[in-house]
Amino acid sequence: MSKKYIALLVKQDEKARQKADELAQWLQQRGVNVVYADGFSKKLPSKPISCMIVLGGDGTFLSAARLIGSHDIPLMGIKFGEVGFLAETLENCLYDAVQALLDGRFHIEERMRLKVSVSREDKEIASSSVLNDLVLNRGALSRLVYCVVSIDGSYLTTFKADGLIVATPTGSTAYSLAAGGPVIHPMVPGIILTPICPFTLTNRPLIIPDSSTIELCLEGDSDDIMLTLDGQEGISIGPSDKIMVTRGEHPVKMINFKKDSYYNVLKARLLWSGGRA
Repeated sequence: MSKKYIALLVKQDEKARQKADELAQWLQQRGVNVVYADGFSKKLPSKPISCMIVLGGDGTFLSAARLIGSHDIPLMGIKFGEVGFLAETLENCLYDAVQALLDGRFHIEERMRLKVSVSREDKEIASSSVLNDLVLNRGALSRLVYCVVSIDGSYLTTFKADGLIVATPTGSTAYSLAAGGPVIHPMVPGIILTPICPFTLTNRPLIIPDSSTIELCLEGDSDDIMLTLDGQEGISIGPSDKIMVTRGEHPVKMINFKKDSYYNVLKARLLWSGGRA
C-alpha cells in the first residue's frame, strides 16, 4: 500500500467515531497519513487518497460510494451497523484487517453500478449512479404507481404496483430482497427489476442482461412520485419525465481479504444454518 493518504469515513455514531480516532492514531504511529472524509459532502478531501476505510453500516458505505464518484479509490468496509452486506469485516477484526491492508494481503472486487439519468422535455435534469438500487414509488399517498418499462427500445410492460425497484446484483440483498426479489452473486452480470406489491400477481421479478438500456416513465395519476437513489437522494418525478438506466462506467472497487467471502457474509446476515460459518 503506497503511503499516500488513507481516508476514514465514519457513521454518525459516538462509538464508531471513537474507534475511528483510535484507528487514525494507530495508523499514524505506523507512518500512514490519515484524512477524514465527510459522507454528507459532495467533495473528496483534497489529498492523494489511496483507499477509504468506511466504519458504519450499509448506508455509510453507500455514502462513501457516492462520494468517490468516478475516482479510482478502493473502499474497505468495517461493519458498525445493525444489518449490513457491504462490509465483510467486523469491528473486532478491525486492526487485523487494516494490517493486512497495509501489508498488501488483499484483493479487489469490482461491483457494478447503474447510471441513472432523468430527462424532462428532452432536457436532462438529473444524473447519478447507484451501487444498490433506484426505487420509483409514491410518497405519503397509498395508491398504485403505473410504471411503463421499455428495454432496449421495446415496450416490456406497465407495472401496476406500489413501486418498482431496479437493482444491481450488489443491491439484490437490499430493498429488492425485502420485496421478494432474488439474491444474485455480485459477479453475475445482470440487472433486477422487482415490482413492489404488484397488483397483478403475474408481475414477477425479472433479471435482464447488464448490457440493457432501461427506460421508465409514468402513466395515469403521477402525483407524489419519488425516485430514490441508493436511499441517499430523492428526485420528484413528473408525468413527462423519462428515467434512463444503463450499466455505469465506473464500478466500485471493494477491498476483500478472503476468497468467496461473499458467501460467508450472506450466510451470517441471512442466518442460514443458524449463521454458522
